Amino acid sequence: MLAFGLALAAPVSLTGAGATFPYPLYAKYFSVYHKLTGVKVNYQSIGSGGGVRQLFAQTVHFGASDAPLSDAKIAEFKEKFQTDVIHVPTALGAVAVVYNLPGVEKPLRFSGKVLGRIFLGAIQRWDDPQIAAENPGVKLPPLPITVVHRSDGSGTTYIFTEFLSKVCPSWKSRVGFGKSVGWPTGLGGKGNEGVAGLVRQTPGAIGYVELIYALQNKIPYGAVQNRAGHFILPSLESVQSAAKLEDFPQDTRVSLTDTSAPDGYPISSFTWILVYRDMAKDRAFKNRAQAEALAKLLWWIVHDGQEYNEPLHYARLPQVAVRITEENLKRLSYKGEPLLR
Repeated sequence: MLAFGLALAAPVSLTGAGATFPYPLYAKYFSVYHKLTGVKVNYQSIGSGGGVRQLFAQTVHFGASDAPLSDAKIAEFKEKFQTDVIHVPTALGAVAVVYNLPGVEKPLRFSGKVLGRIFLGAIQRWDDPQIAAENPGVKLPPLPITVVHRSDGSGTTYIFTEFLSKVCPSWKSRVGFGKSVGWPTGLGGKGNEGVAGLVRQTPGAIGYVELIYALQNKIPYGAVQNRAGHFILPSLESVQSAAKLEDFPQDTRVSLTDTSAPDGYPISSFTWILVYRDMAKDRAFKNRAQAEALAKLLWWIVHDGQEYNEPLHYARLPQVAVRITEENLKRLSYKGEPLLR
């Protein structure tokens, strides 16, 4: 669906920074959009925490995060800049639990409680009876477990630790959730790329990455138990099942972890692009043309751009999310004047 026109009077460049979770998809979006319109987008895949910081520092035109801003952060933003932050959902993805176990061919199964104990360092060997009980018939090697986690502020970490906090009481009480947490054990890797690389080169390692990074790096990943008690592998279908929502809030901030959907993958999430509602409040914008270019890009992403999601193993936005996002995008302005007419 094209609306508001794609043509611009002169070439425009935009900058963004943030989440590594959707980076393969964003690279595709921005490449296609450049060919269509001439608009160049320089996106730095630095992690969700870095994207939020740069948006607040006004060094980018948009930030990207897999973790929605908290109520407190939204209030702080509005007080400081006298405008709102708009969350624009772009896709749905899955955080896969990846591991490196030579000789194990069948996908392993993990409950949330066992995952929590592994990442707490309480389960230290792959042949531990707690892992074996969830994987009958699988010959688990007597290897020590090496936990691999993110070293940078990360929306992927937010999604994964939010899930663990919902399903593992000891994780919730000792660590909690956020873009950065105090990891009790393990090695840190920068970005989804760094975690995937460490797991791939370390026999006995376990970590968490967005599904596309597991597929691209050919790393095995496990089935995770959902609230209905089913062990579900991450896939387009299981992520879409997790996102079948009856209610969708106007601000689009939704948590999908620990889904109640019987066929839903329990570590699924939306990912968002964050922008100033009145873009003139962001010093990164030099003129209205840049603001208009970003507004049109966002409209294109949530409509025509969605065709690129599934080939890269991200799920399309549900229609309810598209409808509400359309309303929010029509509220974008520059010095109080609407950007999309």
